[in-house]
Amino acid sequence: MRKSLKLISLLSIIVAFTGYANAQQPVQFTGTTCDATPFLHCPDKDCPPEKVISPGTVVEMKTRRTYFLDYPCDLKPGEKVTFILSLHGFGSYGNWQRHYFPIVDYKDKYRLVIATPNAPTRSWSADDDQYLQNIVESVVNQIGKENIKAFWLVGHSQGGMTSNRIVRTDFFKDKVDGWLSLSGGRLGGNPGRASFGARPAAPTAANAPATGSPAAPAASASAPSAVPPSISAAMAALREPPAADFSFIYETGRREMDDKGLPDSSAWAAKYNCGARRAPAEIVDTRAGYVYDSTRQNPPNPAWGLPPAPGKAEVYIYPDCKDGKIVADVVRIDKGHTEGLEPKITEELVKLMVSAKGGKIQQAH
Repeated sequence: MRKSLKLISLLSIIVAFTGYANAQQPVQFTGTTCDATPFLHCPDKDCPPEKVISPGTVVEMKTRRTYFLDYPCDLKPGEKVTFILSLHGFGSYGNWQRHYFPIVDYKDKYRLVIATPNAPTRSWSADDDQYLQNIVESVVNQIGKENIKAFWLVGHSQGGMTSNRIVRTDFFKDKVDGWLSLSGGRLGGNPGRASFGARPAAPTAANAPATGSPAAPAASASAPSAVPPSISAAMAALREPPAADFSFIYETGRREMDDKGLPDSSAWAAKYNCGARRAPAEIVDTRAGYVYDSTRQNPPNPAWGLPPAPGKAEVYIYPDCKDGKIVADVVRIDKGHTEGLEPKITEELVKLMVSAKGGKIQQAH
């Protein structure tokens, strides 16, 4: 009898230990693999065109369209994360965006889950909204909404305009905690724009993108000479600030702006009773970004962007915003519209994002 009881007790311990061990297994999202080096990651320079044009391999099951999903390989069940939906610009691709703003390099340190979708037409429209919503729902369902401490939209150029549009929709307005606009328009007053010149034709098989190029360059969300009529009409519809409640960070290259530069105030900061803008903190990068647009290098167009190079950036904070909001402007000195962000300024933007108050998805019904 005693031997039987001991055997039962031993089996109970084994079962309990096995259950505990299984509960501690890292999270793996459906349709993904997680490796120490993220899939299709570019080298430090000369990223091959076949990499930057990739739309990703994770299948969104309802639309059957693909996207990238990056996350810490050691992500544990129940761990709190910041979830980011990162949108490429006009004429670009998912993997180009993934390296233009390479937060994938900081997913482990800051516990980020990053979805980078891809528009087959290389231009976002309302036709893509269901696909984007499905991606968000899939990620939230797999993580658990209670484990998403903040949800951010990130968009470069027309991807920024699209973030501005979708944050006004019923699906996103009560979920988004913050928006990072990468040269995609500034809430609270836009700077004047430099001349971008004529937009080059979209690439064909005969003029395939050179190394590191996004193929057809992403049209500026605020440079009229570079924006097709359909996008200009969309811009006009987004001039009024959204009613949704969220943190906002604006990043731009200094060469994208006119001589007046960045406005010294922000109506978005005033909305949250933020303090007066602080003197800028300087970020110095000794390493270049990953990607650029090689189609405008003969002759070079500094406003549009030159090849990657080290650089400096200025970070302007509006302090003490109510409800834990973050409002900030970031200007990359001697940079244009399409030079991929350098590592230190990328990390500084991530730090700002994760410092803001979140929790909308956790509170959603």
